[in-house]
Amino acid sequence: MTDLILWGRASSANLQKARWALEETGASFELREAGGRFGGLDTPEFGALNPNRLVPVLQHGQLTVWESHAVVRYVAAAFGGTELWPEAPKDRAAIDQWTDWTATTFQPAWIRLFWLLVRTAPEKHDRSAIAAALEETVAALRMMDRQLDKTDHLASDGFSYADIVAGVSLYRLTTMDIALPSLPGIEAWHGRLKQRAAFDKTVCISYEELRARAVP
Repeated sequence: MTDLILWGRASSANLQKARWALEETGASFELREAGGRFGGLDTPEFGALNPNRLVPVLQHGQLTVWESHAVVRYVAAAFGGTELWPEAPKDRAAIDQWTDWTATTFQPAWIRLFWLLVRTAPEKHDRSAIAAALEETVAALRMMDRQLDKTDHLASDGFSYADIVAGVSLYRLTTMDIALPSLPGIEAWHGRLKQRAAFDKTVCISYEELRARAVP
């Protein structure tokens, strides 16, 4: 029995961030499936955990944390030692900078692309909207690529939770039916992440259950 409970579903990108962080630390936790085909988000009990009725939600004893990046930060601080979130303020600043940029710029772009391509039935695809979302996503990827030309990971040479919150995108971006430009820094970074067992376990997961089907 553990007092660490993570609510969500394996195919949720935001859940994957929290689960990846927990797996990196080796902390023992229970995954309770909720959302998507599992439902349960509209219950009073779940509403008491998260008034937004979204996953992930982390319970640690009497503490409840929601919002994926807040969950990842808590996991890093509580269980991650100094690897995921170093002690020096200047090092933390770089990690938080890329984490917040992911929330405000990168994730909205690539998630929109994912919804337009995967979560929308093929006969309803808006090619103009898809092209615009791809352009926005590639612009963000190029910004990361320039950083990764200088460092092995997103905030520095060392792995941190900035790599987690941005890196969950890579499995989907490299398996969707899109053409990405040559991005050597991103490709090398992706290769390093794929060497991490926690990345393979929590991120490289089929998203077929999320795919919208053509209307017969």
